[in-house]
Amino acid sequence: MMSKLFEASLINGLNLKNRFIRSATWEGMATVDGAVTPKLVQTMIDLARGGVGLIISGHSYISPAGQGSPWQLGIYKDELIPGLKGLTGAVHENGGKILMQLAHAGNFAAEDLIKQPPLVVSNFAGLAETRRQEITKSTIAELISAYTDAAARAKTAGFDGIQIHAAHGYLLSQFLSPAFNKRQDEYGGSIQNRARIHLEIYRSVRSIVGQDFPILIKMNCGDFVENGLDIEESVQAAELFAGVGFDAIELSGGLVGGGKLSPSRPGINSVDQEAYYKDHARKVKNEIDVPLILVGGLRSFAVAEKLIVDGVADYISMSRPFIREPDLINRWQSGDLRKAECVSDNLCFNPGLEGKGIYCVTKEREEQKRNASS
Repeated sequence: MMSKLFEASLINGLNLKNRFIRSATWEGMATVDGAVTPKLVQTMIDLARGGVGLIISGHSYISPAGQGSPWQLGIYKDELIPGLKGLTGAVHENGGKILMQLAHAGNFAAEDLIKQPPLVVSNFAGLAETRRQEITKSTIAELISAYTDAAARAKTAGFDGIQIHAAHGYLLSQFLSPAFNKRQDEYGGSIQNRARIHLEIYRSVRSIVGQDFPILIKMNCGDFVENGLDIEESVQAAELFAGVGFDAIELSGGLVGGGKLSPSRPGINSVDQEAYYKDHARKVKNEIDVPLILVGGLRSFAVAEKLIVDGVADYISMSRPFIREPDLINRWQSGDLRKAECVSDNLCFNPGLEGKGIYCVTKEREEQKRNASS
């Protein structure tokens, strides 16, 4: 079908067949030490075959201290590269493109998994009685090196680019957020200082991967907590990121565990509840000259198309709809424009926490009910 959503485009030389992106989604399908499994490979194959223009991997931890979830994909050691090569090879063989998202959970690292106190940007309110390590300048240097090494591994493994995860309250989001960042040195205070580490990571990574390797960043339009990052400072940070050379910005919002204002909001059952960051996106888009990717509650083809036609965003990013329907984009392109079947109940993540990998529990229940009645 003819639609701007199905136009081909480029992000720093990376040819994309449409404007749909699979937003980074924790799959819970890696081994206990972060290695690729056949189930994870098949999940990526299904997305590639399903018509998604660009797949972004689940958040992959760049160091053992940065692991935020069980059975999370890792990129912290060279021994993981062969499995990752198998994953990217499978995606490419099935016509897909894939970026690796690089992440460090910081304060939200899983202490039972990392076996040490999680890292925090500063000793913000509420942490005085908890086991935490405040990040020193030498630790910052180590973090920059860890991101750089991870990016080099991703390129060696055949990924088409990387995305730096600076959203949802994870470590680089914590640097941006005045709710977390109370530092008194050059990494705290103004938004220019709070974005300093992101620019340093970009420059370090770029010096290793070269100019023709896409480097994207995912950031919050707002934290939606008291004294958190707001849209005004988010716009300023986006300008800094575009100015330093990031090839595209994905805009999200909220913090993990943030309830109704979390990144994965429940109960999206009407058009007016979709694209809940669209007004924020307009403000960011007006101030940057790199592509803007919008994620957040998108379920309807018409809503997605209007966002592109109106210039609110350049790409449409979705997560939960692809858990239920990895072939959603092929369905829409064939002319079946029914909204995504995802009901936004967030039950899909429960199996991941049980070691089974994420899947649509509601779809499974519906199928069981049909089978029982037939």
